[in-house]
Amino acid sequence: MKNLVIHIVQFLLIACIILAGGSAYAQDIHFSQFYEAPLLRNPSLAGIFTGDIRAQLVYRDQWNSFTNAYRSGSFNAEYKMPVGIGDDFITAGVQLLFDRAGTAALTSSHFLPAVNYHKSLSTEKNMYLSVGFMGGLVQRRIDRSKITTDNQFVGGAYNPAVADGESFANANFSYIDGSVGASFNTSFGPEMKNNLFVGLAYHHLNKPRNSFYRNTTEALYPKWVASGGVRFDVNEQAFFNLQADYSKQGPASETIGGAMYGYRIGDPANPDYTIYFGGFLRLKDALIPAVKIDYDPFSIGVSYDVNVSQLKTASQGRGGFELSVTYIGFVNRYNSSKFKIFCPRF
Repeated sequence: MKNLVIHIVQFLLIACIILAGGSAYAQDIHFSQFYEAPLLRNPSLAGIFTGDIRAQLVYRDQWNSFTNAYRSGSFNAEYKMPVGIGDDFITAGVQLLFDRAGTAALTSSHFLPAVNYHKSLSTEKNMYLSVGFMGGLVQRRIDRSKITTDNQFVGGAYNPAVADGESFANANFSYIDGSVGASFNTSFGPEMKNNLFVGLAYHHLNKPRNSFYRNTTEALYPKWVASGGVRFDVNEQAFFNLQADYSKQGPASETIGGAMYGYRIGDPANPDYTIYFGGFLRLKDALIPAVKIDYDPFSIGVSYDVNVSQLKTASQGRGGFELSVTYIGFVNRYNSSKFKIFCPRF
């Protein structure tokens, strides 16, 4: 128990160090459990896990206290394969994203295939440089029947039979979107059991138009995302996992970071369960307590945003609930990464 208390204190100190400085909001859909949606952070983070296949689902329900909830869902799946007889790997994946916002049901649907190449930089330990690309189709739509405008108020009374006066012909549009990124990950420490990664991604590289009016000046700003993380053991049973992202999109920026304390129950080499608890901070926006449990091959995580932004009065401090489910496994094949000495992982 004494050791557990010491580890908790260590966790709090580390979290306080991470969660210093930063700024406000970004334009894209974001998740508080950003570490469970790696392709949205950086397409080069595909395949950086211990296994051959990974599937992850994140669901977010936000701001129920004062408006129709914003509901967002992310699903990514990845398949990692060795290249030749060396230590290189290639990962193929797909990112699906769904978001519905507000009374007018502004809905976005994304279908984004991804590919990533992992180049081994060492024959003595896990050390990889990864380059990834992701691109595909995005559709946006809105329910015009749920929109009211000044044109529809005649003599002070609302008349739904009157045209809304908006000039866009279609309530939906589509565009092609693309992202590219690079990352470096390596193992370190005693018996090389610890891991770290850093990465940089460039999203919306083709600057797609984002307007129901098809206005060529209404293009999405490109977005830079810098990511980093480190996972290190405290002892055989306990470890810390620290994660942080900084994104910059046009005039908007966002910083989020924090730490999870993990504790293995049972044999440390093959635990029955691993439990996590910790917290993150989206600067000038929300405090985010989080818990997670691993029960091989599944993981389930829950987090909740406590709003600390200027909206905290209207939202009564309530932000967004998130649930994540992850599956990681090996495929029964002769060249499975399970039999490789070195493999990109975090």
